[in-house]
Amino acid sequence: MPKKTARRIVKFIIMGILLVPFLFPIYWMVTTAFKPWEEWVPKEAILFPHNPTWENFIILFHPEATSYVSFTTVKEPITKALTNSIILSVGGTLLALFTGTLAAYAISRFKAGGDILPQLILMFRMMPPIAAIIPITIMYSAFRWVDTHIGLIAAYGLFNIPFVVWLMKSFFDDIPREVDEAALVDGWSYWGVFRRVVLPLTYTGMAVTALFIYILCWSDFLVALTLTNVRCTTIPIFLSVYSQAYGEMYGPLAAVGTFGILPPVILGLAIQKYLVRGFTFGAIKR
Repeated sequence: MPKKTARRIVKFIIMGILLVPFLFPIYWMVTTAFKPWEEWVPKEAILFPHNPTWENFIILFHPEATSYVSFTTVKEPITKALTNSIILSVGGTLLALFTGTLAAYAISRFKAGGDILPQLILMFRMMPPIAAIIPITIMYSAFRWVDTHIGLIAAYGLFNIPFVVWLMKSFFDDIPREVDEAALVDGWSYWGVFRRVVLPLTYTGMAVTALFIYILCWSDFLVALTLTNVRCTTIPIFLSVYSQAYGEMYGPLAAVGTFGILPPVILGLAIQKYLVRGFTFGAIKR
């Protein structure tokens, strides 16, 4: 066996061993989603369900159509929470991406705010969310934005703008200023240079940033817990309905978790051709 091939095999084996601690919890969640209630908390660990069942997924959409109906108080399907999570995550991502990209370009090209503004933006995100969520809740109560889609989208966009600014600024910094200057000489306005020349060169970076922000919005718990009540509950909040008086319903909880990781994974696969380029964008300086 050639040395190069042997080294590659050893490298993959080592990578596989290192990934086990990270992937095993996901494997356990997915397999638990297919286990009947007798296998949720057994005396001995069951690595694979002995009697696979779809009931843990059926209860998510039809709580009354499973055998669990006799010992569960769950009456609400996951449909509304899933729809809310998609709307809020997409809306918050678009708002943060739009606002943060404009700010990042202004900071990168025109030094807007000098050296203070970028640091202030970063400091805003370093502040514990609980310190800001209380005054935001009081303000939202005055505006009647509590438990509304517009309120959650605005909050998600606000909290994630700093990430967009710093990520997109790094991508803009890697584009030579000569590109802007050449477009200006050709008669383009500053807005035209940004929209038609510079922005298309950062599409891969925007794809990476959008996926990152979408995952943050999708997995948010604190903001949704504080600013929602009934109408705009999300997937993380929906998990609490399977905490019963006699204990946790681990099967449906695992099913919700399995169902919850699908949208980010699907989105990542859909834009994977941009991710490789986006993750390495600017890694090699010209």
